[in-house]
Amino acid sequence: MSREGTGEHEAGGRLRGGAEPARSVPGNLKDGITEILRQRTARQADRPGFRQAAVLLPLYQNESGPHLVLTKRTDLVPTHKGEISFPGGGYEESDGDLLGTALREAREEIGLQPEDVGIVGRLDDTATVTSRHVVRPFVGFVPSPYPYRLEPFEIERLIHLPIAALLCGAPFREEVWEREGRPVTVFFYEYDGDTVWGLTARILKQFVEVVGTPLRERGLLPLEGPPGKGDQ
Repeated sequence: MSREGTGEHEAGGRLRGGAEPARSVPGNLKDGITEILRQRTARQADRPGFRQAAVLLPLYQNESGPHLVLTKRTDLVPTHKGEISFPGGGYEESDGDLLGTALREAREEIGLQPEDVGIVGRLDDTATVTSRHVVRPFVGFVPSPYPYRLEPFEIERLIHLPIAALLCGAPFREEVWEREGRPVTVFFYEYDGDTVWGLTARILKQFVEVVGTPLRERGLLPLEGPPGKGDQ
């Protein structure tokens, strides 16, 4: 089921979800990320028999630079116990579109109100064979500080990942697993004692590949760092 063109953009080209994205100011990492994502056309995947889902990559800026917000799930949930993830979940008809799904889930899981999210773009759709979902990742900036309210059954705590550490720090680790009789590359990323892996690590790695090289070309990151593929 394709949701492209179903209202994720408001009239005039503004992405729905709250405040206008910041204008680009040379030398600013936040604005560089915003410009790259707004200019990029994300790939859309149609996988028959797969459910549609969406996640939100919340970004915020403070005195030390931009950060991504991830969640650590509790051991109470029926699936993905204790794993690191982005706020998100499966599409529901009442959402209207997949952006609505990402915003609803972020509100339910961490108390992030839709009107406080300034959507700047999205990444490529990512399919997961294990749960048979096609996941659409949206990226948006949120205020900082923010009064997050965690859903206690689902979310144990938040993880605040500095973008500079992600883009210039240790690379992702890879392992080859067997799924349904075929080899599958599984990615892992370590930060401050937490391990991000699976679908979330794939989305995180895509974010690095999409924004890393363009930011270096703009002089907003050191030339050294994990390799990135740039705009895909």
